[in-house]
Amino acid sequence: MKNHTVNIFHTTPLLIPAVCMMAGIVLGNHLFLSIPLCILLLLAMVIVTALLGRWAKLQTLGIVLSAVVLGLLVTEMDHSKVDDGEPSRIERTQQYFLHQRTLLLERLQSAGLSDDQYAVVAAMALGDKSTLTHQLKETYSKTGASHILALSGLHLGIIYALLSMLVVGRRWQMITQVAIILSIWAFVFLVGMSASVVRSAVMLTIYALLAIGHRRKMSVNTLAFTGIIMLLVTPRALFDVGFQMSFMAVFSILLFVPLFYRPFWAEYLMTHRLVSWLWGMVAVSIAAQIGVAPLIAYYFGRFSCYFLLTNFIVIPAATVILYLALGTLIIPSIGVILASIVGLLNTTLLYIATIPGATIEGLHPSVMLTASIYGVIFAAYYLLWLTIHNGKKE
Repeated sequence: MKNHTVNIFHTTPLLIPAVCMMAGIVLGNHLFLSIPLCILLLLAMVIVTALLGRWAKLQTLGIVLSAVVLGLLVTEMDHSKVDDGEPSRIERTQQYFLHQRTLLLERLQSAGLSDDQYAVVAAMALGDKSTLTHQLKETYSKTGASHILALSGLHLGIIYALLSMLVVGRRWQMITQVAIILSIWAFVFLVGMSASVVRSAVMLTIYALLAIGHRRKMSVNTLAFTGIIMLLVTPRALFDVGFQMSFMAVFSILLFVPLFYRPFWAEYLMTHRLVSWLWGMVAVSIAAQIGVAPLIAYYFGRFSCYFLLTNFIVIPAATVILYLALGTLIIPSIGVILASIVGLLNTTLLYIATIPGATIEGLHPSVMLTASIYGVIFAAYYLLWLTIHNGKKE
């Protein structure tokens, strides 16, 4: 048992420091320590940890405490920031791109879309939710489709795939990957730099760097590293609902999807592409729902019962809509096709939302109950992981 415990955490060495740093940020919003004191504590912890090289368990404890103190430090530094009234270079860049977004939104408005159709396309393609009506938001929320209205890894993944197809070839791989990542970050500025889209861009950047070295594996470590980077820059992002849901969705996908694929032989899935696609949709949808359902219940008080059916509709539709939105910005006449598809999507989701039992309302668990639910989920995952790996050894 002991060896298994060590192994599972050895495969994700950045996860515990990331979680401890988050704990430090939470504490930093309740404890008011001076920045010099936090720096002294951090330096002391780092030195002591370095001297504990012979005692692995004590050194691990030192790393944990160092991560907590680092969280306290970045929180205190964030609290002490003084706004001098002058926009930073990043803010000026963001303002420039937001102006460009306004021009692109005007082009979409002139493409013949109805109000609801335009609202969905503006949210999905350019991150502007200002025109979404309450009824439209409710329809997407009840059916479990709200995630396609919030720019995230799905949208950036589609854009990354499109750009990758346009630069097929390995001859200039480093140059093309850098060009793709710069384009992705330009899009991030264009859509307003929300927490979920920044998380996706950081992970894609790491993925692209790994691709240059012919290592294309996304992992919990990548996610943890992304979280550490984002929280070092903006610790208050931890309390953003989009940040929490984005990270929990991806974390759950990285944990559970490999387990969901275990009933199938790899050779079978390679020769049965339709089965592979269908099961992939099921696995990712259920895994993501496991990660975000407690948060959705806590913040919004509901659970969408038909989320699986919805994802089979909205994910392919999102891909088509993003491509057509790009085409419409170049050739406005394509807007007729775009309007038809978005209209059909809205109508379909409205129908699903009216099916009896579409949602369970009025949940609103407490913070402790929400944390307990996550504890049960990840304890179940850990036991399943142990069972599988014990079976392998036997």
